[in-house]
Amino acid sequence: MTQLIHLDGNSLTLEEVIAVARHGAQCELDEQAKEAVIASRKIVDDIVREKRVVYGVTTGFGSLCNVSISPEDTVQLQENLIRTHSSGFGDPLPEDAVRAIMLIRINSLLKGYSGIRLSTVEKLLELLNKGVTPYIPEKGSLGASGDLAPLAHMVLPMLGLGRAYYKGELLSGQEALDRAGIEKIQLAAKEGLALINGTTVLTGIGALATYDGIQLLKLSDIAGALSMEVHNGITSPFEEDLHTIRPQSGQLATAHNIRNLLEGSKNTTVATQQRVQDPYTLRCIPQIHGASKDSIAYVKEKVEIEINSVTDNPIITKEGHVISGGNFHGEPMAQPFDFLGIALSEIGNVSERRVERLVNSQLSKLPSFLVKHPGLNSGFMITQYACASLASENKILAHPASVDSIPSCENQEDFVSMGTTAARKAAEILKNSRRIVATEIMAACQALDLKPENHELGKGTKPAYELIRQKLNFIEFDKDIEIFEELNKASAVVESEEFLATIEKAVDLRIQY
Repeated sequence: MTQLIHLDGNSLTLEEVIAVARHGAQCELDEQAKEAVIASRKIVDDIVREKRVVYGVTTGFGSLCNVSISPEDTVQLQENLIRTHSSGFGDPLPEDAVRAIMLIRINSLLKGYSGIRLSTVEKLLELLNKGVTPYIPEKGSLGASGDLAPLAHMVLPMLGLGRAYYKGELLSGQEALDRAGIEKIQLAAKEGLALINGTTVLTGIGALATYDGIQLLKLSDIAGALSMEVHNGITSPFEEDLHTIRPQSGQLATAHNIRNLLEGSKNTTVATQQRVQDPYTLRCIPQIHGASKDSIAYVKEKVEIEINSVTDNPIITKEGHVISGGNFHGEPMAQPFDFLGIALSEIGNVSERRVERLVNSQLSKLPSFLVKHPGLNSGFMITQYACASLASENKILAHPASVDSIPSCENQEDFVSMGTTAARKAAEILKNSRRIVATEIMAACQALDLKPENHELGKGTKPAYELIRQKLNFIEFDKDIEIFEELNKASAVVESEEFLATIEKAVDLRIQY
């Protein structure tokens, strides 16, 4: 049965965004929220009738805010806005990102501060529920005034313009509407501005990266625990007493996760049994992974505030006042999404170092590059190169976008956030780091099968190993495989919902403690 999400402008969660964006959950509008939208619209209609000067309603936009617009031109003004602001460039955003964007915009409009007609909100909802997904180029937003260019592309199909996907096919906006049985609309006063002036695109992209990042942080603990199994890691660095005296929540959670994953393992050791200390990439997993967990917990908090916020300008108060402000400015999310990119880059960085420890015979005491008869066979040699490439690319991508600004609109909009760039970078870093972590998990399973002793794995590492082995065989000889395909299979297993769900049935994994 398809999940039904109730939208009221105030209670949308990150998990509900995922349900709509990726799993086709349908949405319905709250009755009280509808009344708020209707009341807000009445105020805008009064403004137009009374010929009051209000930005974006009876004036031009940006530095043209001092140009008066006659009542008879207010409708054309809004259509002109959409036609000329849709100036994006590049590859289209993924469908799940666009669906998240549509959902968040609807939820924001339901708070009743934007002066939009209820019928227009319902039209956007109809596109979302019927699976019409606007074609939105990924580049072109400054993150202030909101995400103007990409959101204008979102609106085009509502007018029978632009392009949209329907049932997997890219069509003209009008053709997509026709096939879905949807009537196009004509925008009324302020509606174009209400639809495109906000932080919705950067928030939608960043919300998906945040959710996926939370899953990646759990996967990185699983990868680290498997590497511990291979290296006969010393378990004392994960004892609770060590971490309660430095009670950083993410650090405590990571130590808890590693203890649970390794519970019952016969491969782990204690200090001085084989050596006094492990290298940092093993011994400091709680401190390294934990720092990223704390960052992502902060980002998730910010995301859940933003997806239930009004980021329009101007806003119409319940008392009928019009306030021109700066809620469209993306800085409150640009910085968190930069943090997200840094946090996820660190996860890929430390995982790549553990991959090196696995394939390096001097460090692992296993055959070079995790293959029998190295020389004739190269095994995992170049998989480490690939991980190093991704980790190094992440270091470039992790440079903050929010420290940059370029003045625009005749210097009226003289300081912008670049928040959409921050969100897009974080999403790319996520993909790179996820591939590195999947490679570590695959390589660790190969290494375990090369170990001369075959001891019992831990309570959480055992199901991880078994899930990998259900889809991937031990690599005996280079001639038997194309390793790119094997890596893709490993990524598919690790990224599947089943992988984490199965392991979390066996052990408790946390992001915060």
